[in-house]
Formats: sequence, structure tokens, C-alpha cells
Amino acid sequence: MNAQPMTLEQIRKVGLDLLNERLGAVDTVRFIQQTETGWGDYTAEREQWLGNPDLAALFDEIKASEK
Repeated sequence: MNAQPMTLEQIRKVGLDLLNERLGAVDTVRFIQQTETGWGDYTAEREQWLGNPDLAALFDEIKASEK
């Protein structure tokens, strides 16, 4: 067992290498493509949260928060 923790990049490489070794290239890609699609309508929900502010209003808010 390695006493030093691996970086996230190292973990990803080892994981991909193991998947490729056990599943082969095609099934490794299929495995990686399995992502949860989620639920709801993000675009509609975002509109509810943010409305439709114009760029000038956003700029003014950013400038005000910097003070």
C-alpha cells in the first residue's frame, strides 16, 4: 500500500488503466459515458432563479459588490 496519497490525476489514470485492462477500450468508453442524466428542466429553472437580466445590470451588480 502506498503511504502517499495519489493526486486526482493519478487516481484517474490508474482507474482508466484498470478499466481498460478489464473491459477493453470499447467497454471502457461505454462505462465512462454512463452518466446520470438528472431530472427537471435546468433552462426553465434557471430562468426562474435569475430572470433575464441584461448585461448592463449584471455589470452594475458586480461593480457594486466590489466596493
